[in-house]
Amino acid sequence: MALTTEEKKEIITKYAQDKDDTGSPEVQIAILSKEIEKLQGHLTENKHDSPAKRGILSKISKRRRLLRYISAHSPERYAAIIKSLGLKK
Repeated sequence: MALTTEEKKEIITKYAQDKDDTGSPEVQIAILSKEIEKLQGHLTENKHDSPAKRGILSKISKRRRLLRYISAHSPERYAAIIKSLGLKK
């Protein structure tokens, strides 16, 4: 369920602001979105996996906080990340 190193590197190169960027809100949101997708797939097969349910809820709330932060500080970047990840407003 965890992302592989290659998957993280691909996400970082796609959403990074510069070549050494690994912690910008866009990168964090993209990584969390990919982890949420993987957990959703796991939970469709394993409905009674309570720790996975708790994990997905914590990742969703962290992504929501990051999205709120970026929308308050830079609406253009917020709109771009929402559009590129296919998230609804």
